Amino acid sequence: MVYKTVIFDVDGTLLDTERVVLQALRAALGNVGLHYELDDLRFALGITGEKALEQLDVNNRDTVMADWFAMEARLNEEVEIFDGIVEVLAELDGIGVVTSKNAGEMETGFYPFDLAQYFDAIVCASDTENHKPHPDPLLRCMELLGADPATTLYVGDATYDMRCAHAAGADFGLALWGAKKTDGFANANIVLEKPSDILKYV
Repeated sequence: MVYKTVIFDVDGTLLDTERVVLQALRAALGNVGLHYELDDLRFALGITGEKALEQLDVNNRDTVMADWFAMEARLNEEVEIFDGIVEVLAELDGIGVVTSKNAGEMETGFYPFDLAQYFDAIVCASDTENHKPHPDPLLRCMELLGADPATTLYVGDATYDMRCAHAAGADFGLALWGAKKTDGFANANIVLEKPSDILKYV
């Protein structure tokens, strides 16, 4: 299969944010007396912060959210772009981003990395009412790019990304460099071991 359009997730796909996101969440929960192991919080990767806190049954969600966000911003200098990503983005045309980060999180956790210049469409959680795994954010991005779902590959590291891609009629490429394992991804259309693998399919 040769794809005409490639759309990327951000956390765990373009940026190595997993440790920072989870440490900040664990600390924010600890501040309200809720104690979790990092592994117990991994489910929060790939969905909006609001959805994650909903699933954790947190009462004072706004406070915890603000705290989580502030800690993440402080740890931002520990986040790195995955090796090989920039080189791949430079080779591609007409590409997009679909992320569960909201507009505020994009300001501190995406735009400072200077990756936005490579993309023709960026859809964050503030841009659609429904969020991943719902297809709306991906459908919106494909619409902005004038892309056909049948020739679109959505590259991500979470099962939410895979479900979003398939619900939108696109194929899913597993970013193994972020996901680290293939468990739960039997329905991935492609497993990408390193970013440069994407270039074989475009």
